[in-house]
Amino acid sequence: MSSATTGATLPSGIRVLASFPDVLVIPEFIFGGLVWILVASTKVHDPMSQGWVMFVSVFCFVISTFLMLLYMCGAHGGNASWVALDAFYQVIASLFYLSAAVLQAYTTYYMKNTAFFKYYQIDISAVVFAYAVTLTYVIHMIFSLLRWKSS
Repeated sequence: MSSATTGATLPSGIRVLASFPDVLVIPEFIFGGLVWILVASTKVHDPMSQGWVMFVSVFCFVISTFLMLLYMCGAHGGNASWVALDAFYQVIASLFYLSAAVLQAYTTYYMKNTAFFKYYQIDISAVVFAYAVTLTYVIHMIFSLLRWKSS
């Protein structure tokens, strides 16, 4: 019989910013915020795809902030269901950002021959940061899934 107290749990307080997969929230904020700012500052060529990129970046920024604040306040109380929630969110965020990065790259590729070279450069930067934040979410997802499996 296994004990309910064995296994990995989510940190609380300031330890959220000191434990490995959870410290990745800082680059997720930075890169996700940059994607948000860069896409918002460019000329919209394809409203559907760039709208999805904006939705994903704002959604993940807000939910990550909310979860980080809950973890820092200790609202999870060491409950194993929060570990599962964290793993589920990381999977969803990784898939969302992967789709957003691909759509942003697609939109940027097809606007390369336009007269708006400044916006093209901004969109290239948005693509780079979209893939960077996707990578950080995927790494966070892998370690969250490992933590969930061991809890």
